[in-house]
Amino acid sequence: MKFISLFTLSFLFSLPLFSQNQQYQGKFEPIDNMIPQPNVYRSASGAPGKAYWQQRADYKIKAALNERDNILSGDETITYYNNSPDDLRYLWIQLEQNVNKKENEDFGYAFGNVRDSMNTRHMQFLTRAIDFPAGYTIKYIKDANGNAIESLVNNTMMKVLLSQPLKSGESLTFSIGWSYHITDRSMYLLSREGYEYFPEDDNTVYLIAHWFPRMAVYNDTEGWQNKQFQKLGEFALEFGDYDVEITVPADHIVASTGDLKNEAQVLTKTQQQRLAKARKSVDKPLMIVTPEEAETNEKNKTIKTKTWKFRAENVRDFAFASSRKFIWDAQAVPLETHTVMAMSFYPKEGLPVWNESSTRAVKNALEVYSEAVFEYPYPVCISVNTSNIGMEFPMISFNGGRPVNGKISDRAKGGMISTIVHEVGHNWFPMIISSDERQWMWMDEGLNTFIHQRTMKERYPDYPHTQPKSIVPFMSGDKSIMRPIMTSSDNDLLSQFGANYYQKPTVGLQMLRQSIVGEELFDQAFKEYANRWKYKHPNPADLFRTLEDATAVDLDWFYRGWFFTTDNVDMELINVKWFTVSNEVNIENKGKTVKANIEAENAGENTQDFTSGPEEITMVTTPDQAYGQFLSRMDEPEIRKQLYGKNIYEITVKNVGGLVMPLTIEWQYTDGTSEIDTLPAEIWRTNEYEITKTFIKTKEVKKVVLDPNFEYADTEMNNNSFPKVEEASDFDKFKDKNKN
Repeated sequence: MKFISLFTLSFLFSLPLFSQNQQYQGKFEPIDNMIPQPNVYRSASGAPGKAYWQQRADYKIKAALNERDNILSGDETITYYNNSPDDLRYLWIQLEQNVNKKENEDFGYAFGNVRDSMNTRHMQFLTRAIDFPAGYTIKYIKDANGNAIESLVNNTMMKVLLSQPLKSGESLTFSIGWSYHITDRSMYLLSREGYEYFPEDDNTVYLIAHWFPRMAVYNDTEGWQNKQFQKLGEFALEFGDYDVEITVPADHIVASTGDLKNEAQVLTKTQQQRLAKARKSVDKPLMIVTPEEAETNEKNKTIKTKTWKFRAENVRDFAFASSRKFIWDAQAVPLETHTVMAMSFYPKEGLPVWNESSTRAVKNALEVYSEAVFEYPYPVCISVNTSNIGMEFPMISFNGGRPVNGKISDRAKGGMISTIVHEVGHNWFPMIISSDERQWMWMDEGLNTFIHQRTMKERYPDYPHTQPKSIVPFMSGDKSIMRPIMTSSDNDLLSQFGANYYQKPTVGLQMLRQSIVGEELFDQAFKEYANRWKYKHPNPADLFRTLEDATAVDLDWFYRGWFFTTDNVDMELINVKWFTVSNEVNIENKGKTVKANIEAENAGENTQDFTSGPEEITMVTTPDQAYGQFLSRMDEPEIRKQLYGKNIYEITVKNVGGLVMPLTIEWQYTDGTSEIDTLPAEIWRTNEYEITKTFIKTKEVKKVVLDPNFEYADTEMNNNSFPKVEEASDFDKFKDKNKN
């Protein structure tokens, strides 16, 4: 043990510690006891460990769309690779279509009770008065030799019972035959897939997603991730290769995950020529199927069929859309190592904004994300127009936003573009950096929204984008019903869903990047996390550890407060004291001055503003015993010389909201100039509730403001100034405007 002198100990113990009437919360304690411990699978640095493993599932699927009855049927062969160290006696398969059965919960109840004059659609959400068929019919499960395999269905999960364990390092091939009724998206809430019917021309757009039985994830942290699908929490899936054949009416156009492998059989020669030309068009999108051709298809329905063949490599899911209504445009987007085809599919109801804006938005997202995260690896990136949603899958997304009677407001257009950018961004989070959306939705929605908002700010600066002050109305809310970010999505309130999983993580990352870590260092660390965990399954601890590992910044205090609590930022500037130092050493006068200052302070003087002028103080000679055993002495006359004529300001700040944050202090001087001082969050280490800090200024201060640029989502800016402000600030106006 190192020897510490009594002088040093007495000095340390004289520092102000935690207030006696407040309970110590340990805001700077490590979060090691709140996250899983590192091991051979996940290292203490946040990187995958040397023994990291994950499973794999390859699929061969043949599916057929029955447009007359709205039924999708399929036969699939799964080859499942057990790369875990465990022998598996059974497998879990996800059957998400079962969530649409009547006995499962919907979310109509979350939007109000039965009341007079309520609309019929709302009543349908509450009661399902018009029932509709839904859920899988499993026709068979067979092994590679055609023998039946026993299974048990538990709602949205199916347990496949193996006749003998699947040993570590082995693989298993088996087949499933299935069918289900595609649901009408207008009939229930939170519909991520299904069909949209257009009565005017008696046609349908099919959005086909979580449509085939899919392997659940088995990993080192949870074992089987077989949490039931309840619509809010999305998906955890294994990577693999897909060979998919989709049979649809011959006049349908199919947009899909993967590379189209038989375009000569499903496209006309003219369409093939246009597509070849589009592959070289880097300046603008070109039409593959024109509006006129789509309208002709709408009128002339056929009973013939075509089979579209696609292959996708190293993806965790597969989705497609099909309709005779589709207009199709495409453009080449050159990236550093390869060229991606950005494409959009939309009905005529999307004109004129979709042909103008969709593929361009895809292009912008591909370019910004590839720079900020890592290069987009797949050959195509598709945006499909639909109503009311934005939903992502590898290489394809379904995006809402349409004009009304050919017109769209700037706000609606901005929302449409923002939705497309966001859903394209999900190719990175979680389609490649494959976190468990059902358990930690913020890891894909929050991280994706962070780069999505950066894209909007860079490419669409005229449209609104999330920034720290955007989260203030939520952070100012009722703490009794608020939940931390580190809550699984199905257990959060619908009213808080967007703020807690999208906005709050985004703002947290923005604060780290812009104000706490710094852009260059943070960007390097964020890319490090992305590249470490591409095509893998990260957990929150892997992100937290990587950001610290790659920045050399202790961020446990930030993680603890921002992710694990519902505290908010509210820093109150209690007081600013103004001093000047006398050029004389006068012990007698010093005593009188101190007494006078105490009396003035008790009387409320010199605490509201700077009108009373500075308090003059003296400094006495340092006694020898204060130096302990040091023999050298400071140049005290020089210290007095440096301070004489200067202004000394002592500020006192109270942590009202509970979250510790760095302090940004703006000094506004009487000559009209200003400057900024920044103190790190560590200023709160010895007292998490109130701190005092002293500054020397040459100029006289007129006003002091905390967080002048709204960097830290402070929920009450009216207590951030000295002298105190009497009238509503611009920030109050912002909060009032965004209250709802």
